[in-house]
Amino acid sequence: MADIYEKINELYDKRRKVELGGGDERIDKQHEKGKLTARERIDILVDPGSFVELNPFIEHRSQDFGLGELEGPGDGVVTGYGKVDGKPIYLFSQDFTVFGGALGEMHAKKIAHVMDLAVKNGAPFIGLNDSGGARIQEGVVSLDGYGHIFYRNSIYSGVIPQISVIMGPCAGGAVYSPAITDFVFMVDNTSQMFITGPKVIETVTGEKISSEDLGGSKVHNSISGNAHFRGETEEEVLQMVRSLLSYLPQNNEEKPPVKENADKDDFRPELTDLIPFDAIRPYDVRTVIDQVVDEDSFMEVQREFAKNIVVGLARIKGEVVGLVCNQPKFMAGGLDIDSSDKASRFIRFCDSFNIPIITFEDVTGFFPGIKQEHGGIIRHGAKILYAYSEATVPKMTVILRKAYGGAYVALNSKSIGADLVFAWPNAEIAVMGPQGAANVIFAREIANSENPDVTRDQKIEEYREKFANPYVAAANGMVDDVIDPRETRIKLIQGLEMMRNKKETRPHKKHGNIPL
Repeated sequence: MADIYEKINELYDKRRKVELGGGDERIDKQHEKGKLTARERIDILVDPGSFVELNPFIEHRSQDFGLGELEGPGDGVVTGYGKVDGKPIYLFSQDFTVFGGALGEMHAKKIAHVMDLAVKNGAPFIGLNDSGGARIQEGVVSLDGYGHIFYRNSIYSGVIPQISVIMGPCAGGAVYSPAITDFVFMVDNTSQMFITGPKVIETVTGEKISSEDLGGSKVHNSISGNAHFRGETEEEVLQMVRSLLSYLPQNNEEKPPVKENADKDDFRPELTDLIPFDAIRPYDVRTVIDQVVDEDSFMEVQREFAKNIVVGLARIKGEVVGLVCNQPKFMAGGLDIDSSDKASRFIRFCDSFNIPIITFEDVTGFFPGIKQEHGGIIRHGAKILYAYSEATVPKMTVILRKAYGGAYVALNSKSIGADLVFAWPNAEIAVMGPQGAANVIFAREIANSENPDVTRDQKIEEYREKFANPYVAAANGMVDDVIDPRETRIKLIQGLEMMRNKKETRPHKKHGNIPL
């Protein structure tokens, strides 16, 4: 008769078999591709010794197409919970060494279960994706599994932070789960996302393209905007995930973590020299950000996509803030379709998780052109208006230089709910720039003048003095204060402190209908 120790030994033997996944040969192949195994990734992501695995002994139930004769330890996915910097997170990590990480019925059941636990316990959820897609041999039940995951991604959106890390292929229906989550990370050269692969595209359309050129990390970070971060190695990317988590609350009922900040002097004299006085000269808004936020605290989101706007997380006096900043270095800082989408989604993320939003404004307007108009700039630009108006977190705007037209209104103006609007003394706030306005308003006088160029210059200056300054807007209550640029950080610290307990409600409704 077997004693308890034999049963314990049997348990450990079974556990070792599960932990070996697809076996040594497949693990070696994974390493040869420059990829880590599912469990190695978890070890890098979470604090040492903190991971607790769930459902390790789940197996598939399919008997079709020879699957009944195949073992699949853990059904191709490792799920569980651990800690990052001492705070709990829940996760799944797909195991490419078992059925190529393909998702089947029980694989999906494991993921859905751990997602439910994450929400019940109010902790972030992280998915490490490395999968061949739906398990074809299981047919419709594998698609049904994806549906259960998509549903949870959607319903839990805005409840807990959801992060997707693409660490291998992610194809077909599998890509929709990451697309719903808050942030997507990718690894250079080893991760791809696409709905239809290169072979299918070639068959259907005749176009030839490699997997990397179709859906690699550079494509999704710079062209499609489907991803937010990328790194050269898996280790680097997983450390980036840990960094991102340091800015986020555990759930929508908490505020972001506060860090101690040792900066004594918040007066920043360098700010006066960073922005050219001439309104048409470009500069890099990141130089302003670096002077205003805590040292080395700015984590930019989607750095390579829609470069005419800069968004990201930072700390000011230890408090987490979300930054939305025009970038005059690209497209004169004008807003186009992609930058509207980029800013809107980031604003809504910040509002979901109680992160105050600070806007640095230097905008010429919405970008003109037939391509933009036909592409739906009206609809896309309206998303920014909607996102700012809907947000109830503390909202502050600093007008650095230009604020023209509808873009001025859209970028967190007082009229759409800004709590505080500051302007630098050189700010120009108007329906349009002085040059354009003078040409419209004084067109007849300029045309009938003996010296049109001189008259035009005079009228431009006349318009600038009358309208293109911050004091007209301040006199009408649209700007709360005109500030010394060197005191920008001080004013923002004071604003954050003043609004620490801000509460604002919206009319009761099921949900709004954002112009998507």
